[in-house]
This record gives sequence, C-alpha cells and structure tokens, in this order.
Amino acid sequence: MKKFLQFIDAADDAATYPADNLIAMTVAADATLLLKFSPGSLGTGQAISLDIVTLTITADREKAVMKAIGDEISLGNTPTIVVCDDVDDVFLHSSILSCTITLDVDH
Repeated sequence: MKKFLQFIDAADDAATYPADNLIAMTVAADATLLLKFSPGSLGTGQAISLDIVTLTITADREKAVMKAIGDEISLGNTPTIVVCDDVDDVFLHSSILSCTITLDVDH
C-alpha cells in the first residue's frame, strides 16, 4: 500500500507527500524537527530543490517523534498519515505541537 504524509498549518496551507519522498528527518535545534522531501514542489527535473516541513515539538522528544513517524509509515494501516494538522489539532504524536511548510528550498 502506498503511504502519504499530510501536514496542515493553516486553512489554506497544506501539503501531502508520498512517504517514499521523505529523504531525511533532522533535528535543527531543540524542539525543532525538519522533514525533507524530494523532489521539491516543482517536480522531478524542474529544479534542484526540497520541500521542508518544520515540526515544532516538545523539547527533547525528537527521537520519539522520529520513531513514531517511521513506525506509522512501516507498520500503520492508514494510507494517509496525518502527521500535523494545526487547524483541527490532530497530531501523529502527542509531542508534535505545530508545523510550517516551506516549498522549493535550494539545497
């Protein structure tokens, strides 16, 4: 089954990515986790860019959040995984507080 990761940070700002496009999860700072998706929103062959979703999380819970995302991709039964929905207050893990979507970041 193909899986998708969904992020909603405002009523008119949302993104859903194939889980296969997640290339890295990195800790940018305490309480900040970056999820990097390739290719960027312009698509394959259009630009060398990434889309980055920044998760604001509870301090020192980075490992738990990364594990929860990985486990849901690998073991979950839902095709569309809502990681962060700031509008409806739905979060994959209780330590996820909010998200920000940044499109087409040069790398």
